[in-house]
Amino acid sequence: MSKKDKAKTPAKTPKIDIGIDADSRKAIAHGLSRLLADEYTLYLKTHNFHWNVTGPMFNTLHLMFETHYNESALAVDLVAERIRALGFPAPGTYSQYAKLSSIKETEGVPEAMTMVRLLVEAHEACAKTARSVFPIADKASDEPTADLLTQRLQVHEKTAWMLRSLLE
Repeated sequence: MSKKDKAKTPAKTPKIDIGIDADSRKAIAHGLSRLLADEYTLYLKTHNFHWNVTGPMFNTLHLMFETHYNESALAVDLVAERIRALGFPAPGTYSQYAKLSSIKETEGVPEAMTMVRLLVEAHEACAKTARSVFPIADKASDEPTADLLTQRLQVHEKTAWMLRSLLE
């Protein structure tokens, strides 16, 4: 092979050596893929409700939902980037999310308080998914993933509490 040919040949991607074995990285990435699917589904549901909410609490819910979906938009990026840092492709299609997510789509346009109830359930689902990945990350001493999961748990549990308070 000539020097010219070598220059055209892409360099081999170095093996990932971050102190977490390949099987553990794969298991963590799979768990994070489920979380990403939940986070993205929650984002879409919240954005849909933001657009379509009506009723006496319109302004309050419209603004609240906007705050929530903006936070979710940032979260999906953080989760996807962690999957990539572990050496795996992040899912990024609706069909992948539909298979991986524990949150179901909402058909039609529910009334405002039903939207709130559905969002409580969706935030709790995200919390459960994040919590299910935690033992895998903890066993592998994957502190960055554990930190990400802790942050997501805090957001989802607090948001579920605040939304639940509207239903009392």
